[in-house]
Amino acid sequence: MKVRVLGCSGAIAAGCRTTAFLIDDDVLVDAGTGVGDLSLEEMARIEHILVTHSHLDHIVGIPLLADAVMGRRRAPITVHALPETLAALQRHVMNWVIWPDFTQLPSKAEPLLRLAPVRVGQQLELGGKRIEVLPAEHTVPAVGYGIETPQGWWVYTGDTGPNPGLWPLLAQRPVAMLVIETAFSDREAEVALLSQHLAPSALAEELRALDPRVPVYITHMKPGEQAQVTSELAALDSHRIAALEAGQVYEL
Repeated sequence: MKVRVLGCSGAIAAGCRTTAFLIDDDVLVDAGTGVGDLSLEEMARIEHILVTHSHLDHIVGIPLLADAVMGRRRAPITVHALPETLAALQRHVMNWVIWPDFTQLPSKAEPLLRLAPVRVGQQLELGGKRIEVLPAEHTVPAVGYGIETPQGWWVYTGDTGPNPGLWPLLAQRPVAMLVIETAFSDREAEVALLSQHLAPSALAEELRALDPRVPVYITHMKPGEQAQVTSELAALDSHRIAALEAGQVYEL
């Protein structure tokens, strides 16, 4: 399985794209501004979009991608997310005021987007991939995703604060790669707590429950916090921790 990092930033700035991962060439995990680096042909090959939650930096690419590929595909793209996330996407974005509703375009009979609700604990089979919906703790209903690979599970937490429900599940699986957010530095630990994100000290507490052999990759750092977060992560005495960068590709 190939994981292409399209975006892994917690906000936009020069060179910073918000969260999106392309799995092989047919599954998109979150749809932030990083989707814009795909060609039209690459966008048109996407069959499924797995969304962690409804915040703009994770969904902005969905309506824009739909507009870009209309007329380039016959079958709908399926958007998988919690019912609350799907409802927010339709009510607040694809509502004919902010953007057209591509669950009804180009026609109700043959729409470009199909919405598929998921629940925590559900296992999906998409394009030959086994995918599990994982718990997350955020300010809106949210999930993470795990994808089974020949080397073990690729796990992406999505946006989350301390997440006690996740670690017993991961203890039961061989994890090949953990992608976990650390949005703020410890000097902004109170902001991280209020917004249900992680800072390095909170990350260290979370990782106590993870096998130290599992490589850990950091996503969702705020652009203005990158240097401080990276410095604080380097001081942690646990696991192999590296920051993701847009454009990276991992083979699992």
